[in-house]
Amino acid sequence: MNVQEMAAGALGLPAALYGAGIAVRNRLFDWNILPSRRFDVPVICVGNITVGGTGKTPHVEALVATLGKEYRVACLSRGYKRKTRGFLLVEKHDDPARVGDEPAQIKNKFPGITVAVDGHRVRGIEHLLALSPRPEIIIMDDGFQHRHVKPDITIVLMDYRRPVYTDHLLPRGRLREPASALRRADFIIVTKCPPGISPAEQATITRRLAPGARQRVLFTTMSYGSITPLDGTSPCHLSPDTPILCLTGIAQPAPYQRHVETLAGRVIPLPFADHHAFSGKDIRQIIKKYREIPSNCAYIFTTEKDATRLSSLSLPPEIAGKIFYIPIEPRFITPADVFIQTITEHARQNKRG
Repeated sequence: MNVQEMAAGALGLPAALYGAGIAVRNRLFDWNILPSRRFDVPVICVGNITVGGTGKTPHVEALVATLGKEYRVACLSRGYKRKTRGFLLVEKHDDPARVGDEPAQIKNKFPGITVAVDGHRVRGIEHLLALSPRPEIIIMDDGFQHRHVKPDITIVLMDYRRPVYTDHLLPRGRLREPASALRRADFIIVTKCPPGISPAEQATITRRLAPGARQRVLFTTMSYGSITPLDGTSPCHLSPDTPILCLTGIAQPAPYQRHVETLAGRVIPLPFADHHAFSGKDIRQIIKKYREIPSNCAYIFTTEKDATRLSSLSLPPEIAGKIFYIPIEPRFITPADVFIQTITEHARQNKRG
């Protein structure tokens, strides 16, 4: 028996106990013993059953961009790792430590929509509906396990490189719930696919997901945007010989790093934990790593989420003008007509009502 098999065996019992607890909780909701509330505005839930890194924020932003053209949209998040509690409305350029990095990023990109944080989702929606004017549609970010809210449409994301049907429950694997929980979803979106994924492979993945008759499986890939300076003004002049310090604090940094490697000849990775709150010590470490690069034309590239956290800090001039980020957005590989039509029809019905 190898080390991996021994580790899997040791974690098998905790995973089974965790799974039993999740099963009991879900049954209590299914039998209406635990209450689940539906609201009088459409609530779209975007979530996953995997811990971290499926691309929720870019997909939420894509929904906001589409729906915000016609409707008053509100986005509700728990504000993961924020240092505050309760319900808060997010302001433009808000401190990520106060509201969470993802809500701060969404508000900065879409200042015309309402963004709020509250770990108690029912209370958060009640506060949103008390606003004037009230939202016409609410997007609940990372809300799949928050079953006290009954969404009108549920979207679950699965990372192409980490299929749920080959994974295991926590702590043995990365699943918050068993793969059977996908039955609660209206749409299953397989994210971060290779742009050239074949119809045959899509069919194989769909077959293994075994969707119900009412469910739809869609496929997206990540599209990278323009290189953007953190300070809003500094130029970036890349050449095949330009070295780049790739600074990341996300759950799955490998795809981003691979993209950065297509832009320059030498990439030095500097990974931190997901949602890492950068400290003065971290900035000194970044400067030290940057100084070790034998070039006077090196840059620091980071993700949009990390840029949101870094922008709230007072950065030394030595690196302030050298930091750039690359926005990402999902691009549908499979036709998204039914997906968009279903969501907009819910919003139209509510608006007519």
